[in-house]
Amino acid sequence: MNDQTQAPGAAPTDSMFDGWESLNWQERRTRRFARWLTPAGVEFASDEVKAAYVERVQAVIDAVELRRPSRVPVVPMTCFAPAYYAGITPKEAMYDYEKLCAALLRFHEDLQPDFQAEPMGPGPVYELLGTKFMNWPGHGLADEQPWQYLEAEYMHPDEYDDLIADPSAYFMRKLLPRFADAFTGLAKLDPFSDVLEVAGLPFNIFQYADPDVAESLRRLADAAAASLQYAEAWMGLMADLIARLGIPSFWAGIAKAPYDCIADTLRGTKGIVQDRYRRPSKIIEAAERFAPLQIGSAVRQTALADTPLTCIPLHKGADGYMSDADFRKFYWPTLKALLRGLVDEGLVPVLIAEGGYNTRLEVVVDDDIPAGSVVWWFDQTDMAAARKALDGYACMGGNVPLAMLAVGTGQQVETYVTDLLDSVAKGGAFILGPGGCVDDAKAETFKAMIDAGRRWKA
Repeated sequence: MNDQTQAPGAAPTDSMFDGWESLNWQERRTRRFARWLTPAGVEFASDEVKAAYVERVQAVIDAVELRRPSRVPVVPMTCFAPAYYAGITPKEAMYDYEKLCAALLRFHEDLQPDFQAEPMGPGPVYELLGTKFMNWPGHGLADEQPWQYLEAEYMHPDEYDDLIADPSAYFMRKLLPRFADAFTGLAKLDPFSDVLEVAGLPFNIFQYADPDVAESLRRLADAAAASLQYAEAWMGLMADLIARLGIPSFWAGIAKAPYDCIADTLRGTKGIVQDRYRRPSKIIEAAERFAPLQIGSAVRQTALADTPLTCIPLHKGADGYMSDADFRKFYWPTLKALLRGLVDEGLVPVLIAEGGYNTRLEVVVDDDIPAGSVVWWFDQTDMAAARKALDGYACMGGNVPLAMLAVGTGQQVETYVTDLLDSVAKGGAFILGPGGCVDDAKAETFKAMIDAGRRWKA
């Protein structure tokens, strides 16, 4: 296989990508689904475990393709919930990988969700990097609290042109040093595009002798080694959950709406609102620059993964963040470009519509995005209205309230889930889960959500 017949970022030896350029999006997705159903190198503990794995994956495939699955799949979508469930603090989950894995194991063995919960981030790596854009338990927050992003204008308003001209150089020389101390020395490096002549290489690398650059490289190497320790700790557990319990991974990568790439951790909420009035054309130009970058990133993340699902958390496009006119102007065009690019690569975007998307339903049903190609995961959106708008067009998911999981009763959750499924899931094309990532939830309520979803029949 040569470079013309493999997906961007794909491993050259992966035969799944043979003849990739000649395939349409449905054919590419069919190959990815086949790999998800038959994961390479997995020795299932029994035929029953293998059957359970296949049933779970096939249920999601059926839902995505707008069919009625054998039963409604249930996805836990967690952050620190497994830590709380197992009785350890968020700090312990981020710093003690043995306790983290034990907590995740207990969570899956007890509750038997259809898909895996996600591990938490590694505290030691954030410390080694000197991370500035978030606080986490044990670092600015109490041990019992989950992490919290620190929003700021990390990109200055006069830097749009630098970002647009060369995003990689801008990130390396300006943005990343503002995100974390370990990157500070990289601000002194010239862009890699300066290296045009082999004969000039000895002169191009002088800059790496700078003490600040060398220190950054050392710190990044230390952080990378610590990150590998973290990955090795939980990846073995994730493989065990597949082979021994038949519980698959749900998604393999993450992408962001191009507008959110700017609005979240570059300009921040205040900065992006000001920019919509002061430099609207720059927002659009920068978002258009981010769209292909996010497509390439997601494809690389999923190149060797079993699941083709890609998580896209939507932040600044929710009801109340901007007018319908601004959503159509600033947010949707480049989000649509991202979706179309991912779909063309055979991936399945799962859009986590945080907050409410009641005023967006008419816009997101778009003929440029094929029916049965994406999943809309709703938090506080009117689900009856969403089903009416998306019926026959897109799979839906989510909507179990986070507050109910945190402070409600098992009976309340069971009633809510049953009513929800009766309302929107009878025709299929639905995946049950929380409205967003769960931190604080009772064991009783989480179990009630999973059990009610498993028992429900159309």
